[in-house]
This record gives sequence, C-alpha cells and structure tokens, in this order.
Amino acid sequence: MAPRRSTSRRIEPSLEGARASSGGQGDFRVERNDRVSGGGRSTVSPKRSAASSSRKSGGGGGNGGGGRRGRKPRRGVFGMMRTLVYWCFVLGIWGALGVGGIVAYYAAQMPNASTWSIPDRPPNVRIVSVGGEVLGNRGATGGEQRGLSEISPYIPQAVMAIEDRRFQSHFGIDPIGLARAMVTNLVAGDVVQGGSTITQQLAKNLFLTPERTVERKVQEVLLALWLEHEFTKDQIMEMYLNRVYFGSGAYGVEAAARRYFDKTADEVTLAEAALLAGLLKAPSRLSPARDPQAAEERAQVVLQAMRDSGYVTDAEVTTAMTQSPTRAPSYWTGAEHYVADAVMDQLTEVIGAVETDLVVTTTIDSQLQDLAEDAVVDAISTRGGELAVTQGALISLDATGAVRAMVGGYDYAKSQFNRVTDARRQPGSAFKPFVYASALEMGFGPYSVRQDAPIQIGNWSPENYDQKFHGPLTLAQALARSTNTIAAQLVMETGPENVVALANRLGIKSTLTPNASISLGTSEVTLQELTAAYAPMMNGGYKAEPYMIARVETLDGDLIYQRTATQPERVLDGDVAAMMNAMLAEVVRSGTGRNAQMSGWLPAGKTGTTQSFRDALFVGYTSNLVTGVWFGNDDGKSMNRVTGGGLPAETWQAFMSGAHRGVPAALLPGVRPDGVIDQGPGYGPVPPDGIGDIIAGQDDPSGWGIDILGGSARVTSPRINEGAPMPPASVGEGNWDAQPTGATQPRATTLLDLILGN
Repeated sequence: MAPRRSTSRRIEPSLEGARASSGGQGDFRVERNDRVSGGGRSTVSPKRSAASSSRKSGGGGGNGGGGRRGRKPRRGVFGMMRTLVYWCFVLGIWGALGVGGIVAYYAAQMPNASTWSIPDRPPNVRIVSVGGEVLGNRGATGGEQRGLSEISPYIPQAVMAIEDRRFQSHFGIDPIGLARAMVTNLVAGDVVQGGSTITQQLAKNLFLTPERTVERKVQEVLLALWLEHEFTKDQIMEMYLNRVYFGSGAYGVEAAARRYFDKTADEVTLAEAALLAGLLKAPSRLSPARDPQAAEERAQVVLQAMRDSGYVTDAEVTTAMTQSPTRAPSYWTGAEHYVADAVMDQLTEVIGAVETDLVVTTTIDSQLQDLAEDAVVDAISTRGGELAVTQGALISLDATGAVRAMVGGYDYAKSQFNRVTDARRQPGSAFKPFVYASALEMGFGPYSVRQDAPIQIGNWSPENYDQKFHGPLTLAQALARSTNTIAAQLVMETGPENVVALANRLGIKSTLTPNASISLGTSEVTLQELTAAYAPMMNGGYKAEPYMIARVETLDGDLIYQRTATQPERVLDGDVAAMMNAMLAEVVRSGTGRNAQMSGWLPAGKTGTTQSFRDALFVGYTSNLVTGVWFGNDDGKSMNRVTGGGLPAETWQAFMSGAHRGVPAALLPGVRPDGVIDQGPGYGPVPPDGIGDIIAGQDDPSGWGIDILGGSARVTSPRINEGAPMPPASVGEGNWDAQPTGATQPRATTLLDLILGN
C-alpha cells in the first residue's frame, strides 16, 4: 500500500526573494536571531561568521560578483624585511651553535692553555773575523734575533701598513679586515686577499703547519687570542719580525737585511723596508734575488699603504720611489761564506750540539780574506777564458796553523763546494818537497848530486816537463828545475814508505800510495792539508794543524770555548827544515816559481802541474804566511797549458804582496840573501863553481863527495845512510836530446854499476 503524501509541503529558502527584498543589491544577510538551533543559541561562532560573511560578500557591491575568492592580504616590503631578519636571526643562532661546537671540539683536542709556551727560536751562529767583522750567519734562520729597538722603525711600520692596519687596536682577530677579505675574494672569485692578522700569522709560524684546514684555522684563532692576552703588541711584533720568512733562505729581518742589502736590520732605509714588507705576501716569488722587478712593484704598493696609514709623507714616498731597485744576488755570495760553512763543519766537534745563539770568533783576517778573493776572482775573470780555467782556490795560514784567508771557489753564489777543504786533486810536483825532505833525513844534502837522465823503474819511465835531460844536478838544482827523473830516483833510494810517512807526519791525511810515481804527486790530497804540510818547513819543524775557530761565546758574552796555545809537535828536524827553506827559495829565485818573486822578500815555494794540465798549483811561504793556490776545472777538463809556475804563481804573488805590504821583511831559517845555502851541521860543503867540469874530470879537489869512476859519477854525502835501499833503476849515460830518431841507444849503466864502480 502506497504511503500517504503529506499535504504540507516544505518550502526551501530561495535567494530570489532575498535579492528582491533587498532592492536588487545582491546582498544576503542572516540575522543572529534567524539562526536557531535547539536551545535558541547560534551554532556559528562570531569569527567564523565574520569569515563566512567576508567570503560571501566577495568584496564587491554592485559589480555582480567581480571579487576574487580566497585572496590573501599583501605583506609588503616591510613584511619581507621582517621575514628576512627573522630567518637571519634563526640561521645566525644555529650557525653560532655550529661554530661554537666546532671550536669546542677542536679546542678540546689542544693541550691545556696553561701549558702553552713560545717555542725557542732555532739557534743562530754568528761567525766573525778576528777583528769582529761578520763573515756570515748560520743556522735554520740565517740571522740572529734582534730586539724591536735594534730594528729600523720603517720595518714594523711597513709591515703594519700592508699586512694589518688595525694591529694596534684589534684583539688578535680583525672582524673588519676579515669581512673585507671575504667580500674581495667573493668579487674576484678567488682567494686574492687574506684576513689573518699579524698575531694570527705569528701563531701559525710558532705552533702550526701551513696546511689549510678547519682545524688549523680554529687553532690559529685560539692561539692568537692567547698571544694577545699574554704579550704586549711590541712583543708580538718583535717575535713576528724575528721569525717570519722573507724568502731566499732568510728567516727574520736581520737575515733578510744581510741577505738582500748586505747590512744590519737597523741600517735598513724606507725603500728597503717597503721591499721587505712586500715579500711577506709571496716570499719566494717576490724575492729580489728571483724577480727584482716584481719585488720593486710590490714595494711601491707598500709605500702607498704607508702613506695612506700616515706613517710617511708624500715627499718621503717620492724620494723612496726614486731609489734604484735592489739587485740581490741569487744566493749568499762572497768567499767568506766558504769560511762560514767550514766553521760550521768544525763547530760541533769543538763544542757539541748548538743549543743557543752563539758568536764564533775565527782566525780569519778580513783584509787578507778580501785580498785572497780579489786575487782568485781577478785571475779567472781576466784570463779564465783564454786559459780555459773556470775554478780556483786559495788558503793562507800562519806558522801555528791558524787560517787567515780561504777562498773555496770562483763564485760561492754559483757553487758552494769548497775546493780547499773538500776537493782531492793530484798535487803534481808540489808534492816533491816531501820527497826531498825524506832524502835529507836519510843523510843527503842540498849539494848531493844525481844524474838527470833517462830512467826506468819497472815499466815506468818518468820524463821531465821539457822532455830534456840535463846531466848531473845537485838536489837543490833538481828541485828548482822540478826534475822528475831525480825525484823518482830519490823516492826509490829513500823508500816510498818513508816518503809517505814523512808526508803524513807533516800534515797530509789523505791516503797516499807508496810507489815510485808518488814523487810526481799522483796521490790525491786536499789543498788545505798540502798547504799546512809546508808549514813545518817555514816554522822550524813544528806541525801546524789548520784551525779557524779561536773562541765561542753566547750573545751575552759567556765563554764556551777558547783555543789555548799548546806546545806543537816537532815533526821535522830543524836543520832539515832550514835546508828545505833554502832549496825551495831557490825554486822561486831561479827555478819554476820565478813568477812568485816578491819585492823585498825572499819567499820559498814549489810549483805543481798534473798530467794534461788538469791541475796547476803553487804552494809557497814567507816567514809570516804559507799559502796554497790551485786552478783547474771541476769536471777535470784540461786547461790551456796552465802550469803551476804560471797563473797559480802569479795569483800567489798578487795575494802575498798585498798581505805583506808594510810588514818588515824577514828571512826564513837557512835562507841567505846571496842565495847560498846557509851552512850548518850536516849541510855538506858548498859546491864549487863549474860542478859539471869536476864531474867530467879525474879528481875532486873540493872534497865535496864526488868520486870519479871512469867518467861516471858515484854520489856520496857526508850524511848518507849507507843502508838506504837502492832503486831498481837504470841511468843512461848519453844525451838523449841529441840522439837522432832511430839512433842506437848505448847500454844503460845502472846505479848499482855506479856504486860498485863498474
């Protein structure tokens, strides 16, 4: 059965009537009392009602619904700024928390601040001459520490102007400078400017490595704050200037001033201070030793910064800019640096480890050192190209072994190898004095006679330099002419072992091979030991051990070492020394060393030339100094016929003449102005004139010790050791210079034949 329909219809609300009743305004409003529910209270809240009313109104009136639904209110510029500030604040807080956490973490890895201390600066050794002139500084820094009052005031001003303008006002970190650097680097797209203060740089130099990590940067900041708390600004600046690297191996302003300007830090000018400060940006690249132009351009920037900071006036800047750019050598230069290096090689043997700044007073005479360097450099500069000579060396000692001058090479800036102390070369005939001294010890005399003739020792046939033979000669004549055949005979007669023993006793420390060829200097030695071994001849027979360190003390004057005079060891009989003086004086007077003659003096010495002209030497002495000179090439290439009597003797003469200028002349023991060997016990009688005629005759009216045996000479001597070994040699009778090519040589008469009278 179908349901019954209600007769009362429900009437739904219609907007049409509302519009009509409102005068066609399209507004529809429901009064509060129209909203009835249950207990007569409205179920719509006022807030929701207002929102609903707003949505329905559409913001329009009379426009037929022209408003947009759901539109949000505009914030405006101030709203955006408030949001930006808000988020910056939030991010800042989080950033601060993050940075603080990082700082706290890395700070926890560091030792307790109460244990922090400034590490000691590496010790410096100042090496000075006997008169106090600085020869060089050695150590990790290259220069000693200087107080701020001992430094030119331009230097700290220049450093602050270009590196840290607010150094005097900041607390170790410069936020303004850091911000400026950040902006500059962002604009440039690269790291072109740093924000570190001088204090931060000092902290890095003192405690940290140069690596760029967050940990190192955090530690640098913490250490900078600690430095500012513990030290004054002046103390920080002083530490910084004494430790910062200025390039070319120079740490600290004193080392840099000496390296680039050859002066002390307190003598540095405004222009030089600007150059030094400019190096701090890139010490190696901007070094005037590497790129003078770049160093000068950077110095101009520093001068402008000093003017802008008020340290200097426009006039001072203009004057400084007009000065010539600094042309620093590429390396420490000057022969005195060979001395400094040699001193450091000996220092630890004298005092042990170097643990504090020291002053080492040497035996070097600065004037003699300059003379020596000039002599060697001038010789190579003027004649090196012509003679194919690239290197030279010189050493001069007094009678006690004190080194007065040393030149280890032509140019220290190009080669630091010391050819006086470290190079072992053959001495050539400069070794012959030890052969003759050994013969004198065995009983020979200066007027003992030997034949200069072809000689065969085993498979070896020594020849003279001029490839000629001169017949009978006294030992004095043979040494003056540097006769090889007679020197070889003497070695075999006295014994090679005895010659080696004597050379070792006098000061040769290198290994010597005891064979016949040692007479020609075939065993290698250093120039220093060779020269020192001549000293016992000039000082009466006493050993002269070479030394350069006279005194060592601290900067405060505390004495650490003082060389004391001791009785030297006698290594040569006084009479033998006197005879050697006379014989070596004849070398200079009339022999191969004539180029070494000195006005007003009668020096003694010996020339030396090795095979193929690879080495040329002259070692000679007066009663004041013994000096050795060497020339050659490091690669062993032959020179252009340079002999010991040429360039070396000339250079020796140039140096020794200057060294003895104004010194009263004195003769060596055994040397007489008339050239006759002074008489004394065992010297033997003076030979008569015309010794060759006597040898060719039938008798010896002089009683000089020459026996005639069928036209051949049997040589004796008042002090001959009858038990001396005789050489397995043969001495020819003919004048081989006169023999035509292909001529039949006569039978050689051996020394044994001569002795036995056969």
